[in-house]
Amino acid sequence: MTPEVEVRRRFIDDLYYELLARGIAYFLPDYRLTASGPAPRTGALQLATQLEIAETPSPTALELRWLDTSYLLSHPTRGFTQQQIRLIQSIGAVLAARYRFLFGANIDSPALDLYRGLPEDRYISAFLGQETYHAASTVMASSDRIAEAIAVLRLTSSMTYENRRISTGVLLFGVHPDPCHALPETPPGAVAYADALTTIRSFHRLSDGLQTVALVDRAGLLVELIEVQEWAKPFAGLPLPVPSAARYDAHSRATLCGGHIFLILTPNGEIKIIAGGMQVFNFLDGRWHLTDAEEKYRRWEAAVGDRRFAEIVFTVALNLADARRGCLFVILDDEIAPQTLLASGDLLSAAASPDHPTSKRQLHYLLRGKRVVDMPAAVLESVARIDGAILLSRNSDLLAFGAILHPPSTPAYALTPSEGGRTTAALNASRMGKVLKVSEDGQIAFYENGACVWEM
Repeated sequence: MTPEVEVRRRFIDDLYYELLARGIAYFLPDYRLTASGPAPRTGALQLATQLEIAETPSPTALELRWLDTSYLLSHPTRGFTQQQIRLIQSIGAVLAARYRFLFGANIDSPALDLYRGLPEDRYISAFLGQETYHAASTVMASSDRIAEAIAVLRLTSSMTYENRRISTGVLLFGVHPDPCHALPETPPGAVAYADALTTIRSFHRLSDGLQTVALVDRAGLLVELIEVQEWAKPFAGLPLPVPSAARYDAHSRATLCGGHIFLILTPNGEIKIIAGGMQVFNFLDGRWHLTDAEEKYRRWEAAVGDRRFAEIVFTVALNLADARRGCLFVILDDEIAPQTLLASGDLLSAAASPDHPTSKRQLHYLLRGKRVVDMPAAVLESVARIDGAILLSRNSDLLAFGAILHPPSTPAYALTPSEGGRTTAALNASRMGKVLKVSEDGQIAFYENGACVWEM
């Protein structure tokens, strides 16, 4: 290698380290990436460009080997989930494919498609299973239909139709065998599911994303319109890895087999990506988020200690988040008395007051003595729509609804001015139990021991 080529190589290596750092910071903003030393090249260019991940003695750090340098990715307190590690590998796979193209591909290669669109869309595509990104022997054989579909929904999210937000969706036919659905035939004149479709006004009326969606084949062509419930019918009896909001239950079931992928632009302007029976990514507040739903739900279920109880509360929270209705679910620890958080008159056990005939206390008898695991989830959801918190015991007893929480007046429960009212209430109440907070912007957060455990 000549000195001039070596200088260019070093410059490009520095550039691609910056791209790696930005990609990781986009999805894992609380983690820190620092160079820790040289990592000798293994020889062939294709091998040298593969991102290698090695565990370290610390559970909160990973060693990344990228080009000729080793890096340490770490967090002060948190470790890494399998989904996060998979996403880091996907970021590395996309950047490796780009790097190989610079040094070994013909300029007319289809790999030019790698540089179109936003890089985070490519990272998501590699995560969801674009095998060509992960193959060291090739750059790219075809266009990226997942990134193209994301681009369609992203463009559509900024549009309106007859002065209304547009909701739509697409099912990308999977690359794995599906005994229930045959690979669709390509009809004459089939067009690519790409951003050019967004210029056709009637295109937005073909599917609503909730009941009907577009079906795209493995080549990225729009081949059919399908009804979601009908497509998911063969999987109706299969369990989901994570509870789903009622509106997207059929979408989740439809992806349990065959590797199919749903992309949905919701009426709220959010983009959801569902694969493997659960939501994997969502685009909210102008950026993508790795949902990591399976790990987060596992932690919630373990904290509650009762599978059925945890599932009902979590599912109701998902439905409220989808409806953009805020709420606070507080499951008190066994040793905590309900009166610690609210006035005794607000408890369902309190008798009706003749002095206040218009108080909701007059309706307490309807829910007095009820347990969440014994009541329809729809009833709990209706009650949760009333302003205020839902107070529950560890045994799933419904203790109060529409409650205003009043934590003890001690320094440990002092209000934090930088936080909103619902967040402050969640932080304080989590010192006495497990708290699931639903925000009106569609986010859910789990609090325990005065701290946020996760957000999604």
